[in-house]
Amino acid sequence: MIRLHARATSWRLTSFAFLLLTLPLMAENLRIGIIGLDTSHAEQFTLRLNDTTNPNHVPGGRVVAAFPTPSDDIEESRSRVEGFTAIVRDRFGVRIASSIEDVCKNVDAILLLTLDGRPRLEQMKQILSFGKPVYMDKPVAASLKDAVEIYKLAEAAKVPVFSASAIRWYPGVLEVANAEKLPPAGAISYGPAHILAHHPDLFFYGIHPSEALFTVMGSGCLSVTRVTTPSASIITGQWQGGRVGTLHAIHEGAKAYKVIRFGQNSVTEQKSEGDYTPMLREIIKFFQTKQPPVPPKNTLEIYAFMEAAEESKRRSGKSISLREVLSKAGSPDVWLTADPKTADISLPKPTEKKNLPQPGSEPTRMTSPAKQERKGK
Repeated sequence: MIRLHARATSWRLTSFAFLLLTLPLMAENLRIGIIGLDTSHAEQFTLRLNDTTNPNHVPGGRVVAAFPTPSDDIEESRSRVEGFTAIVRDRFGVRIASSIEDVCKNVDAILLLTLDGRPRLEQMKQILSFGKPVYMDKPVAASLKDAVEIYKLAEAAKVPVFSASAIRWYPGVLEVANAEKLPPAGAISYGPAHILAHHPDLFFYGIHPSEALFTVMGSGCLSVTRVTTPSASIITGQWQGGRVGTLHAIHEGAKAYKVIRFGQNSVTEQKSEGDYTPMLREIIKFFQTKQPPVPPKNTLEIYAFMEAAEESKRRSGKSISLREVLSKAGSPDVWLTADPKTADISLPKPTEKKNLPQPGSEPTRMTSPAKQERKGK
């Protein structure tokens, strides 16, 4: 009996240990590494992950190691890296590693935050060799070609990766995106588009209002045209089904974010913004489940939108198809957007006129806005 009891106990312990090994890593067990300390995201992400007293604390892991990757020829990188390195080290207790390898081999998941998109491809080649999930902050790369290559390498290595702007999970943006069940007829998104040296002019900051536009419109953009002045760029995208999405990228002057949705029954405007917290929750969930919340095809469509806008600017406003720039960048067929020559771009039928006033049938007497409002009630 004692021997049988011992065997049963041993079997239970072995089964329990196996169960622990097969379960996803629990939140408190995740060790997170950062590559790149030349952006405010290094401080803000670490604050939310490591400071349990912060009201925006995101449980699910802790940043334990980081490696700075400054670019000497970019002022925004060169002038800030020492300050952010000191903050994550001294305030949050993060070990400053000696290399990318030193970070990757001692953590469970990676935040790639390097400000400069140019070294991202070579950095990802090193990171992917460790087989650990990676969140890539914007920009994915400094060219669509490099972005496509990064996703191809990740797929070949079977390493889960994803990239997104925090604006995708702003409560105000989600409220607009979910205002109606049917897709919108169109949308306008505007926001700052600071230009970073050595990058396409929308990749650095224009990604934020671009991602807000795609969050509301969904995928299916076929082509874009662009008008550019020193103060702003207006990019008009043609979506399947005759839908139109417009990006107003603000280069100079007053800056704010907003997205407006033109639906079947109402026009819905964004009423609030947000911060990094909701996105960090998605990142932690991704690190645990290995399931990216934004598929590669969707992210590459947004970067193709921005790349096509850059090409339209070079060609004096000519319409550029996203499929064209993706093909040129070496995208596999599975990530290509639809061909504008064969896709459905038919315009919706004109709305039937219903109970519209005839000319001269309304009173010409002016009514004050207050009285109009009371009458409407």
